[in-house]
Amino acid sequence: MVRSSDGRVRVPGSVRARWIAGAVVLLLAAGAATVVAFLPDSAAAGDPEIAVSRSACGTGWADPKPGPQTFRLHNTGSVTAEVDLIDPATGVIYGEVEGLGAATTRPLQVNLGNGSYAFRCLPEDAAAIVGPAVQVTGGAERTGPGVAPVTHDDLLGPLKAYQQHVTTGLAELVANTGALKTTVHGGDRAASQAAWLTAHLTYERLGAAYDAFGDSDGALNGTADGLPGGAADPGFTGFHRLEQGLWHGEDLGALAAVADQLDTDARALQTSFATSQVDGNDLGLRAHEIMENTLQFELTARTDYGSGTNLATARANLDGTRAVLDVLRPLLAPRYPDLSKVDSWLNRTQSALDAAHRPDGTWRRPADLSRPERQKLNADVSELTELLAPIAAIAEPRRTS
Repeated sequence: MVRSSDGRVRVPGSVRARWIAGAVVLLLAAGAATVVAFLPDSAAAGDPEIAVSRSACGTGWADPKPGPQTFRLHNTGSVTAEVDLIDPATGVIYGEVEGLGAATTRPLQVNLGNGSYAFRCLPEDAAAIVGPAVQVTGGAERTGPGVAPVTHDDLLGPLKAYQQHVTTGLAELVANTGALKTTVHGGDRAASQAAWLTAHLTYERLGAAYDAFGDSDGALNGTADGLPGGAADPGFTGFHRLEQGLWHGEDLGALAAVADQLDTDARALQTSFATSQVDGNDLGLRAHEIMENTLQFELTARTDYGSGTNLATARANLDGTRAVLDVLRPLLAPRYPDLSKVDSWLNRTQSALDAAHRPDGTWRRPADLSRPERQKLNADVSELTELLAPIAAIAEPRRTS
């Protein structure tokens, strides 16, 4: 579940999380040529100024040297450009600046080991230009790779696989919301509560597709936060509205209409998604955001409307994260040295969440955890979230030509 800070479901067009202010950093580049910090929009006057334009790129690097240094990237052209510091032989990226406006100067801090480097400029509406190669010597050997860029073509296979995953999940969702509607109409509260949880967890496993769901996401899984009437507002619909009624003794006959609308909205989403497409930018971004929101909203029980099943939701979110990583794994394996750590912390977090699932099938509430249990779970999810964070930058599709 991807939510905004007030708890409402994030809508299409919301601002994408950015890892960098000013210059964009490749967080992952292992070895000596690594950019690892948020960068200020300033640099010392003595730093090399590198020219960027449609007609020329990378000039001004007259004194190549190893070690930490800052380049002042100056766009002398009339259009915005992206600038990469690359290995000219392989295209591997060691640092980048996005959105360098005309007549603008931005810093790029790097720590260079021995090797060949060049600046690649990608002006808007123009082909890429690779500047002169510069050989750095006399420093540390470059012990690891930078990050090979992921292109839109590279993402076609993962996107197709994830699209099929979501399509299959939506078919399961529709079957489950139909069963939920039937149990609510049948007047069996316990059966309706069980069917609600099954359907809700099905939806929560589709974590990277919410932007593609459009307004359906809010209708199906929105909270009452921000609504004028709160939980009594007519605009409060979907899973959490039904949860509130099922666990607070609301008449099942009155809840039948809520269950009907939920099922109708699920079927409408299944239909609309058939002609939609998950954005390639979202795959890597959601790998981090799903668990970030789990930490913020589920482990704190901010989205609990009576069922006490936030830890079950967190477990479903973990499944959703795995689904994203599964399709991205061929791209991440050669680019992210800490991918094995991600897998280890996924397993560790899964074990911690599974421990909250009672033998009778019910789930402990976050408040039921002892302080050490709560601290461990928060720490596990926090560490996993940190390890997932670089994936957004690594898997972001980039221009190379």
